[in-house]
Amino acid sequence: MKNNINNTKGQRGKAAKWLMKSLFAAGLLTLASCETSLDTINENPNDQASIDPKNLLTYVEKYTFQVNGDNMYASRMMIGTDGENAYQYMKWNDASFEVYTKGLLNTGKMMQEAEKRGNKNYLAIGKFLRAYHFFNISLKVGSTPYSEAAKGESGITQPKYDTQEAVMSGILSELKEANDLINTNDKIEGDIVYNGDALKWKKLINSFRLKILITLSKKATVGSYNIATEFASIAGSQSLMTSIADNGELKFADAADSRYTMFNNSGYGSSLYMADYFINMFKDRHDPRLFTFAAQTTGAKEAGKAITDFTAYNGGNPTSPYSDNAALITAKNISKVNDRFYKDPTNEPASVLSYSELEFILAEATARGWISGSAKTHYDNAIKASFSFYQTYVKNQGQYFSGFDVNQYLATPLVVYNTADPLQTQLEKIMTQKYMTMFHQAQWTSYYDYLRTGYPNYPLKPGVPAPFRFRYPQSEYSYNSSNLKAALAAQYSGNDNINSKPWWLQ
Repeated sequence: MKNNINNTKGQRGKAAKWLMKSLFAAGLLTLASCETSLDTINENPNDQASIDPKNLLTYVEKYTFQVNGDNMYASRMMIGTDGENAYQYMKWNDASFEVYTKGLLNTGKMMQEAEKRGNKNYLAIGKFLRAYHFFNISLKVGSTPYSEAAKGESGITQPKYDTQEAVMSGILSELKEANDLINTNDKIEGDIVYNGDALKWKKLINSFRLKILITLSKKATVGSYNIATEFASIAGSQSLMTSIADNGELKFADAADSRYTMFNNSGYGSSLYMADYFINMFKDRHDPRLFTFAAQTTGAKEAGKAITDFTAYNGGNPTSPYSDNAALITAKNISKVNDRFYKDPTNEPASVLSYSELEFILAEATARGWISGSAKTHYDNAIKASFSFYQTYVKNQGQYFSGFDVNQYLATPLVVYNTADPLQTQLEKIMTQKYMTMFHQAQWTSYYDYLRTGYPNYPLKPGVPAPFRFRYPQSEYSYNSSNLKAALAAQYSGNDNINSKPWWLQ
């Protein structure tokens, strides 16, 4: 293990128990409900106990770098067969604001403790974590508490909602500050992502700045930033990821509280199957990554087909009634999710941003004319990095990739990149391959890419459009109603529904 999870199992277990007690006593962590209101979580702590920032860093990293399975239904990668899944059928409702409690409040406390100790690196990492969480919650709902969020100690119990543009501009500035703060002198302990490597954090911080900017591709400016100009400045002058060793990811360990997110998940072993839309992309391209994501159909196993036989895999239609897909089980003609995702306690690392994703971002920016260079080179690098990731972390990878040549793959008709193609054709090629790298990775990135580019072209049930956002938590209507209603009026004419289009998509 390159991080320190495995080397400090006993120490982490003791530290985690102590940390949870300390956080609870200090009133910093409210875990009673995922729908905790911002009024509640902004209450002044009863105890100003000092907590070592290294323990807070471990906790927040573990919370942040986890797998989110819901997006894989919305992104047409998986389907359910035991009932109607709201994400699969594009019918979801409320977001949760638990991130303000579990992520942002504890990040803020870590930064306070770091300031007491004069450690700039915890401040820099804290700014990254703040940017990451505010970025994601704003993409989910739109305007959100930002400038006044998690400031209960200052007496702000009902924070105002900042516009989405203000949030995005603010986090870009925070990441710029983080890049300036990170250094090789201040020690980083408790770091289960990069094991205290400040340079890797610097690369992640700057790469994430590019991710935010490319996500805002439909806009020309955000705050005082010109999006294309700022992108070019960062890409041309700042440290960025250069290999999968720089991935912003959490490696799991076979120890209590450190195992893979989906380990022992009962649904994965019983009712979760692959979507045909996702599976067919790999079958059409003879892409062996399929074998690491999916299991053979029962019929193919009984017929003795090889693991590497593409005809041994089949998916269900994500727009069909779940009963129709359940019938495929009876027919022994549908693939489950590969059992490594719920049987392997360590499995593959979970990333918030990988080198492969960064190269796709650079390929898109090049195709758009934001930066000079070769979009094809970045695209090819991204695909090579994805294969390198799976060939590194999937157990017994030889059975899946034996005889595979990535350069031959890159030259095949459905994969090869042509810089002479129209922009939309280039974007479709980039987004399709980017989508194919994100099974159980990068949270909701694939869905947001679809919303802003239209690629890949998800199958949708007639009359059921892809939602643009989530509703605000019901608890906010009770505890922060006036600020919430003002935000709704300014954004969506007062309508809090999933088909209201937020600023970043307009």
